[in-house]
Amino acid sequence: MVSASHVLDRVLVLEMVRVTEAAAVAASRLVGRGDEKAADAAAVEAMRAALNSLDFDGTVVIGEGERDEAPMLFIGEKVGAAQGSGPRIDIALDPLEGTTLTAHGAPNALAVLAIAEEGGLLNAPDVYMDKLAVGPGYPAGIIDLASTPTDNIRAVARAKGVDPAEIMVCVLDRPRHEALIAELRRLGCGIQLIRDGDVSGVIAVTNPETTIDVYMGSGGAPEGVLAAAALRCVGGQFQGRLLFRNDDEKARAARWGVSDLDRIYHLEDLAKGDCIFAATGVTDGSMLGGVKRRRDCITTESVVMRASSGTVRWVKGQHRHEPGMQS
Repeated sequence: MVSASHVLDRVLVLEMVRVTEAAAVAASRLVGRGDEKAADAAAVEAMRAALNSLDFDGTVVIGEGERDEAPMLFIGEKVGAAQGSGPRIDIALDPLEGTTLTAHGAPNALAVLAIAEEGGLLNAPDVYMDKLAVGPGYPAGIIDLASTPTDNIRAVARAKGVDPAEIMVCVLDRPRHEALIAELRRLGCGIQLIRDGDVSGVIAVTNPETTIDVYMGSGGAPEGVLAAAALRCVGGQFQGRLLFRNDDEKARAARWGVSDLDRIYHLEDLAKGDCIFAATGVTDGSMLGGVKRRRDCITTESVVMRASSGTVRWVKGQHRHEPGMQS
């Protein structure tokens, strides 16, 4: 088990839930309205305000983009009410993971963040990452991104004591995954295709209720760091390898200090030491219910995990006022 951090105080566990709740509730006003940018902007503004109310010295290491691309919660932005004096914390965040899902009123949109001590989260470039993940309870090294999908599925099936046809795999529904999907079909696997939101897809392997055994396929590298933080908290396994489509993306990676372009990143390369992961549902999903606006209150569902304790808490909130607003 990871030793408890002197920086991440226990109180921050529930504070992180309050941050994701604020972002989720703000975004929920735009569910089904068809405006991705407005939904994302609402979540970003609410999350930033909530972070700036906390007594720490935080730095965004995974955010909305580089400073010239994002006016708020950009990579390198300082947040928190104790700059220069409070505990120094790195923050990876996605105020609205699933902007298209939110705009269309589709399932599995989340507000997500992870925090760790300074230097605990990889500052990943905004490129694609090939990802492979399983939840807790498997022998170390059960998955290997250098092996074929078939070999990985067979290894997980053996460890689980079932036939490969009984394994459920989550894959992002994209044309680039046609060959992967065809290979999994030949094995007889069940495949849960998701439209967007690969953070929710990866962290689904942490919860047996989702029935998802393995996550495979490529998605955003920053989202990979967020998902790795969740798996770090529950003892899952994750591997990722950066994918580059052109020289510009390789140059961007070099600016972030990436020298080995073929490196396979393991869980602790992405999220090390003690860390806290929190997520709140915006729309109903496989893990979390979405925000519900009722006549007399707003309800939310969240999950928060901590690596040092291995604790997973499911939090149902009932708010008489908008989270983050003065009552």
